[in-house]
Amino acid sequence: MWWALPADTVPIYPLYALLFVSTGLSDAQVSVLFAIWSTVAVVAEVPFGAFADRFSRKWSVVGAGVFQAAGYALWTVLPGFTGFAVGFVLWGVGGAMSSGALEALLHDGLAAVGAADQFGRVLGRVTAVGLLAQIPAALLATVLFDVGGFALAGWVSVATCLTAALVATRLPETPRPEPERYLAVLRSGWSETVRIPDVRLAVLVVAMLLGIDAFEEYFPLIAADWRVPVALVPLATLAIPLAGAAGAAMGGTRRPLGLLLGGSAVLLGAASLFGHPAGLAVVAVFYGLYRLVLVTAETRLQERITGDARATVTSVAGLGGEVFAFAVYAAWVFGGVVGVSILVLVPALFLRRALGRPLVRAGRTVRNATDRNRTMRSFHHREHR
Repeated sequence: MWWALPADTVPIYPLYALLFVSTGLSDAQVSVLFAIWSTVAVVAEVPFGAFADRFSRKWSVVGAGVFQAAGYALWTVLPGFTGFAVGFVLWGVGGAMSSGALEALLHDGLAAVGAADQFGRVLGRVTAVGLLAQIPAALLATVLFDVGGFALAGWVSVATCLTAALVATRLPETPRPEPERYLAVLRSGWSETVRIPDVRLAVLVVAMLLGIDAFEEYFPLIAADWRVPVALVPLATLAIPLAGAAGAAMGGTRRPLGLLLGGSAVLLGAASLFGHPAGLAVVAVFYGLYRLVLVTAETRLQERITGDARATVTSVAGLGGEVFAFAVYAAWVFGGVVGVSILVLVPALFLRRALGRPLVRAGRTVRNATDRNRTMRSFHHREHR
């Protein structure tokens, strides 16, 4: 969803680590800032998903842009550890506000016009646009820094986020039934995630796939380790987001997901054994297939959610993704590319079981959306009795 403005498409994103170092922060302090960011993301993810379900998904997206802008403004006005820490808190809250709300808003909007089956195609295209936007954003960051330093890049990022928030106010929001109280919505989302086997498995797999995205942070290091000159690393890794965009655009269709993801992981591990610059082409193939699988898995998850707490359930997957990302970090520390490729095999093994079979409720196959909704309403009725 381009109006939510992914963090890596604003000019300050490729510069913020350099901004921290330029103010004299130590490596330990920078690590503490990242820990604060991750902690806020984990703590706020599900509560704000329920907030979107209870109040408004559209205005959650609007608020996300405002909070993100406030975080960048604070970095620009008050550069230093305290300002950066509070800015990360605001950024983390903004991310939590949009996570879950975006997919729910898109799915319900398509369902309202009878096009719910197009969710995967639309999500894939929007994801592809977000990945492609990283390229001009990085180029713009270079120009802005040359002209006005970190401050200009920061203020342009603030203006961009606020503009996206303003555009989001014009988004239509599908009317929904009278919402329950906040805690009831939160409980309903957790209940659907935990108690419905099809939803539980889909949430688990999507969470693992979302966590794998943390591997993206290591692409420049991989290029350098595989004997690419530092000055050429940005150009050498340019094909990776392009492949990711192509894969995302093809997501949402029926394919052997486990085979695609597992096979690409094996190729990735094999490429790391040679450590040649040409191996970056394999990384690009892996990332493209990974994005295809991720979009398709997110689509299958949305198909399985039948209750009113759609954003909450989606946020549970986002929370799981934040947690699984730590496994990716550990795999990199102890095994490098090979370690990560082995970890990728875990969700690959679950994909067919979690997403490749028909939905089953109470021992029977649910053949259409009407049956699923009727079954889910019965489930929630039993929960409230």
